[in-house]
Amino acid sequence: MINLSTKNWHYDEKDAKVVTKPWGREVWINFRKGENIGDEDKKYIMKKLYIKKGTKTSFQYHKDKVETNFLIEGSVEAWFEDKKGHIDVKTLSSGSIWTIPAGIKHRIVTLEDIILIESSTPEVDDVIRIEDDALRGDGRIQSEHDLGTD
Repeated sequence: MINLSTKNWHYDEKDAKVVTKPWGREVWINFRKGENIGDEDKKYIMKKLYIKKGTKTSFQYHKDKVETNFLIEGSVEAWFEDKKGHIDVKTLSSGSIWTIPAGIKHRIVTLEDIILIESSTPEVDDVIRIEDDALRGDGRIQSEHDLGTD
C-alpha cells in the first residue's frame, strides 16, 4: 500500500508511468515513472490511453479483470461479445462509458485519434489475446513497459 507520509501525494501526468503500445501509448495514472508493477499493492489500475486513428486493440478477454472505460475524445467501433457468444459492434463517441466484465471478448477500432480513460481491477497480466495485429502473445508484454518513457 502507498505510504503518503513518505511520498509526495501529488504529481503531474509527465511524472506518471508511460507504456508504449503498437497503437499508441498508455499513461498509467496511479503509477509513477520508474515504478514497476508489484512495487506497491494497487487496489485498482487507472490508465489514460492515446490511440491513433485507424488502429485497433487486441481482440481479447480477461479471466478475472473487469474494466470500465470512458471515451474522452474521438470515436470508436467497439466490439463486445453478447451472452450468446456473438460479437456486437457499435459506434461510440466521446462521452460514452462502458464496462467489460471478466470473460467477455472485446476490442476497439479507432475511427479518429482517441483519448480514453480505463479503470480496472488490478490483474494487469490477465490478457488472453485471440487476435493481435502486432502478433503479441498473452499477458503483459514486458518489452512495452521497458520501451515507455519512464
